[in-house]
Amino acid sequence: MDSKRGTNNSEINIGIICPEALVDQTKDTLKSFPNFKPHFGIMGPGSMISEVARGLMYEVDVLMFTDYHLYKLAKPFIDFPIPVHHVPLMGTGLYRSLFLIKNQFGLTHLSVDTVEQKYVKKILGELSVKDYELHVFPSFEKTTPLIDDIVTFHADNFHRDGSVGLTGIEEVSKRLQAIHVPCQWVTPTHQDMIVSLERALLATETRRNKEAQIVFGLINIDDFKRVAEKYQSEHDIQILKLNIQQMLLDYIKQLDGHLIALGGEEYSFITTRGIFERETRGYKFIPLLQDTNQAMGITLSIGVGFGTTAAEAGSHARLALRQAKDSGGDVCYIVRENRSVLGPVDITSNMHYERYDLAITDAELLEKAEKAGMSAAYMTKLMARVARYGIIDYTAQELASTLNITVRSAHRILLKWMDVELVDIVGEEKLTHKGRPRRIYRLSFILDESGKEMPTS
Repeated sequence: MDSKRGTNNSEINIGIICPEALVDQTKDTLKSFPNFKPHFGIMGPGSMISEVARGLMYEVDVLMFTDYHLYKLAKPFIDFPIPVHHVPLMGTGLYRSLFLIKNQFGLTHLSVDTVEQKYVKKILGELSVKDYELHVFPSFEKTTPLIDDIVTFHADNFHRDGSVGLTGIEEVSKRLQAIHVPCQWVTPTHQDMIVSLERALLATETRRNKEAQIVFGLINIDDFKRVAEKYQSEHDIQILKLNIQQMLLDYIKQLDGHLIALGGEEYSFITTRGIFERETRGYKFIPLLQDTNQAMGITLSIGVGFGTTAAEAGSHARLALRQAKDSGGDVCYIVRENRSVLGPVDITSNMHYERYDLAITDAELLEKAEKAGMSAAYMTKLMARVARYGIIDYTAQELASTLNITVRSAHRILLKWMDVELVDIVGEEKLTHKGRPRRIYRLSFILDESGKEMPTS
């Protein structure tokens, strides 16, 4: 028997790496998880993260960092043999920190590090803050900057326009306070820790079969011929290809995966599901899409397949890539082992994506879809996209906006659906300016398939 598991098979040894300031809160949260036996690695002044992590990882079944910055420091230098998690800086802890700043200083000027800009903006919107200026420290995804640089960044912004610092690093907070720069250290709440501990629990023995599941990915450069036309020489085009491959290699390294160039501007990669879930933050975050666009002006279509065998995962990846290309590219889609689809996944998806199956199970609906000249996969994809907004009554213009297609295409689709009795005309929208009233269509087939009522517009 493995010595680290002791004699109690229900007991799970978990390593907790955290600053001393969060120890008591973490211990209190762990009381809700009786199966966890905690082993603490406390980061104090002068502590080396690599030494603390290595001292724990062979004694526990799973490791969790309460501080995202500590996780980023350790990840590049340690090959962890166990599942590793961190508490993300995007939950109620971030909301609490911004609320405290609002009450004490207002939210007109902020300087931010570690925390992603889109989450800050989302919460500012929820707090009804409209007029604000946000200074964001450059991305932490590629490198780990020096504490001195981050402190200087916040201090400069404070002296320039009175910006209040929002940081995910305890040491930055302490040093800013020492020089009288107002700031707020974003720490996880009790609820944030519960969510992360639940994920850590799932990543242990009961989930290890799924953690090791094969993930196969396909990456296709969108319209590479158009991109190549911007370059005058074949030498420049070859340099571009090398730069693209280097960026892909850097990202696949984060997934602990293996990249293969397939030719024809297409690449494949292999990794495991547990790593893919953690690095994409539960299928919500793929910075590669934005990085390639910003650095080289190209967009990618990514298809990811899950499966119990490599062949199954590869087939699903090809199906997922087809979904991404059909959506216009610059996105990632995932086809899981049960052939259900998740997507689009990108850095700006704001954690809202569609879920749908690749096949319609209702025979009558399938027949109507075929009569309308649409594949079952495309029909279900449209159903998922419309159902995502919880609205079934649309004008052609509104449907075009929802599906990201032209108004002409929306009219064509609606006419086909009307011919096979998939939609009904339920009224007209009177315009305030001159012009013909717009017809309002009810997409009744969504109700028929989902079996539940949805709100109408």
